[in-house]
Amino acid sequence: MERKLAAILAIDVVGYSALMEADEAGTFDRLKRGRKELFEPEIATRHGRIFKLMGDGLLAEFGSVVDAVECAVTLQRGMAERNASVAEDQRFEVRIGINLGEVIVEGDDRYGEGVNVASRLQQLAEPGGICVSEKVSKEVRQKLAFAFEPMGEQRVKNIAEPIYCYRVNLHVPRAAPVGRLASLELPDKPSIAVLPFTNMSNDPEQESFVDGLTEDLITDLSRSAGLFVIARNSTFAYKGRSVDVRLTARDLGVRYVVEGSARRAAARVRINAQLIDAIGGDHIWAERYDSSLEDIFAVQDEVTAKIVEALVGRLAGQPARKRPTSLEAYDLCVRARGVSFQTGLGAREARMLLEKAIGLDPDYAEAHSLLALNLWLGWLFWNEPKETNQPRALAEAQRAVALDPNDAGNRWGLGIILGHERRYAESDAEFEATFKLDPNHADAWAIRSDLITLRGDAVKGVEFVKRALRLNPRPPGWYYWMAGQAYYALGDYQSAVEALRKPETYRTTSRRLLAAALAQLGRLDEARQEAEFFMMNDPHFSIGHWASSQPFDDEEVLQRFVEGYRKAGLPD
Repeated sequence: MERKLAAILAIDVVGYSALMEADEAGTFDRLKRGRKELFEPEIATRHGRIFKLMGDGLLAEFGSVVDAVECAVTLQRGMAERNASVAEDQRFEVRIGINLGEVIVEGDDRYGEGVNVASRLQQLAEPGGICVSEKVSKEVRQKLAFAFEPMGEQRVKNIAEPIYCYRVNLHVPRAAPVGRLASLELPDKPSIAVLPFTNMSNDPEQESFVDGLTEDLITDLSRSAGLFVIARNSTFAYKGRSVDVRLTARDLGVRYVVEGSARRAAARVRINAQLIDAIGGDHIWAERYDSSLEDIFAVQDEVTAKIVEALVGRLAGQPARKRPTSLEAYDLCVRARGVSFQTGLGAREARMLLEKAIGLDPDYAEAHSLLALNLWLGWLFWNEPKETNQPRALAEAQRAVALDPNDAGNRWGLGIILGHERRYAESDAEFEATFKLDPNHADAWAIRSDLITLRGDAVKGVEFVKRALRLNPRPPGWYYWMAGQAYYALGDYQSAVEALRKPETYRTTSRRLLAAALAQLGRLDEARQEAEFFMMNDPHFSIGHWASSQPFDDEEVLQRFVEGYRKAGLPD
């Protein structure tokens, strides 16, 4: 049996069955032409070879992984160009996966895990996107001018071990890691990062439960004004990886690191946790807990108290958050955290989970708050009906605060919704309460920038984002969107472009702001291309509807945005 190392590229047409059902002959003809005019020539140009054709896709082999990735990028860009020139109902998109691994050679065909993993990566890719394995990313990230965004570990069908994979950003150049994190200075108070706890259960379904424990520990620690606590998004970048706590602490700009594990089985849970001085190398505190699931929240409180006491002594803590009464509702809420705030589909899935949680525990404040934010985002960004989503979002946010006014997450959720209702005094009061309860709340500092910028104080908007970035040095992309918006409002269009082209920032919605900034700089070809990409994903956008939905308190700043959108070619 002959084996060899090869880069395998897998391509699949999105929604193939539905396309064939709607127009079998036309779809078949378009796919055939696309393969002959684009896919086959480009693969051959990059020294690849197609070894399997399917009705809705193909598999190709490359001797060079660099050629495979360059080919994939060219194919997706070619697809975007072809789609721009045809009617919407005649467009089709593809997903691409690339793996580097050993394959079995049998004649002209290829088999084995190297091929199987490529096919699974293709299934993980977004429509119009490319997903690659960690091996591929390591081989090419310093050789190609594309950014690689981590997607974390993914469990896929018929592959025993989880796959750590990356999304290829087709539209921005590769950039250095954010701010070169190693240069961050230590804060003037004890600083700490809680790494994701390891799931020691045999059941992978418990992964979200263990993640929830980590998230709640971060939330509880961050409520201590005596600590500087790194946000969840930054610490979860290390999930599933073997880390050197000294390097991790240096990268995140902290002195102390918490590590741990959890095992949930039947009605019991076992938790191990340890607090490490990453500079001195000492283990300051370690504890093992073996308790019933009913006592899990008491265990969380004890772990938090032990860490705070070890670092800053016994403090007069914040009023306790209200805990859920149903563990099943808690599990649903934890799952909803993972899909919220990303896409319209994710928001709908989150709402379904949260409504089930509320059905089980009607007084579960966090569930009401998350439901409010997903409803709000639905009408603001994902074209859901404002007349139903907006009032319900406000009602759910108010309900969350009424149920638990001591949870900072509830307070800032209500604050952002009130701000977009132009109820500024009430919004300000909610944010003041947020930071009194949790001065380390990075998301709240970042989202505060949004409102303060739209109200005319973009200088403070930039300041708030910078504060959020120090608390969350590996942030979600929307932080840089807030930074880009603030710089744009100031008229600093070059800084806006730099922020919006960070690898982390690439999101379909933020592209309209990037298009406006490029247009204001006179880079009209780039601006119109970004605007076209944006409209492909949000075909119902209009400048008028956008302007009416934003809480601008400064007409001059509003017109600066409108002018940029028009220059970029977005519709009135």
